[in-house]
Amino acid sequence: MKLRNIIISIITIVIFSGCATKKNPKGLASVASDTLVNTIPQNYMKTVDDLDDSQKYIGGSYKDMLDLFEKLNYTPEAWQAGIREIPRVYLVAVGERWGTTTSKEITTLNKKQLFFRGLAPLILHANELILQDRNRLEKIKTSFQRNNSLSENDSIWILKLVKLYKVKTDDQITEAMFEELWKRVDIIPPSLALGQSATESGWGTSRFAAQGNAMYGQWAWGENAMKPENQRTHLGNYGVAAFGSLQESVSAYMLNLNTHNAYAELRKIRANLRSNGKKITGMALADGLSRYSEHGESYVQSLKSMMEYNRLNPTDDAYLSNNPPIFLIPAAN
Repeated sequence: MKLRNIIISIITIVIFSGCATKKNPKGLASVASDTLVNTIPQNYMKTVDDLDDSQKYIGGSYKDMLDLFEKLNYTPEAWQAGIREIPRVYLVAVGERWGTTTSKEITTLNKKQLFFRGLAPLILHANELILQDRNRLEKIKTSFQRNNSLSENDSIWILKLVKLYKVKTDDQITEAMFEELWKRVDIIPPSLALGQSATESGWGTSRFAAQGNAMYGQWAWGENAMKPENQRTHLGNYGVAAFGSLQESVSAYMLNLNTHNAYAELRKIRANLRSNGKKITGMALADGLSRYSEHGESYVQSLKSMMEYNRLNPTDDAYLSNNPPIFLIPAAN
């Protein structure tokens, strides 16, 4: 079923507003990275400050979110009926009430459904943008193979992509560089991204999610990092990376999986699936995440069980509608 005549550009609603302090927040030791990739392409999200006040509508609670989802036919019933089209409802931030109040007032089932529906469009959008880059990469790669040279604009763009995806190069464009980019510039299955976000953020209730939109427990160093209550000083002045929006958090997570050496196995699994014409699934790529957590293989098995129990596998078939985007922005109070 196609969503028609949704005449909403941007809506501001009080939703997912969470700040639950945990002594040992999940995901704190999750990323095997010594640095956090903070470079997110500017088009990954429209800046909230650019929005016109006349485009905003202040709602009241998570019920407003449910009402909006009903209007968009973005419901559990539609999903059960086999509808995989998802509206472009972009949740900007978790907010401060989700963990302390809202998530405790609703059933566990409703909490999970709201969480997954809130994150899914962001994950699909991040993948959509990655595929845009992948499609351009393919065209440039084909041109290079044919002519052994590139236009100035294509060369500049490729070298920026090389830097973003941390491909080793001496600023020379080579066939090997293209092959490595081809392995890295690719999607992360929604089922995997949803499963890890729920696991790492405690369904969005961790204080890191509330205070910094940190959905994947990515580490950062320095004064700007959010410090855990029990910081292990022998590991340095580390903390959890904060993000200006949930979209930035999702995109940084995908960029991390697509660049860090710890996840080379994940990229290898994905490349093999591609070359054999097989579907890229979260279950398959989860096997490449043994280094995402200090718990190793037990983390992988736990993640797989969580994805299976919550029936996330069908989300790998979801896609975004062509309707105008709706930005859900938690109100200040």
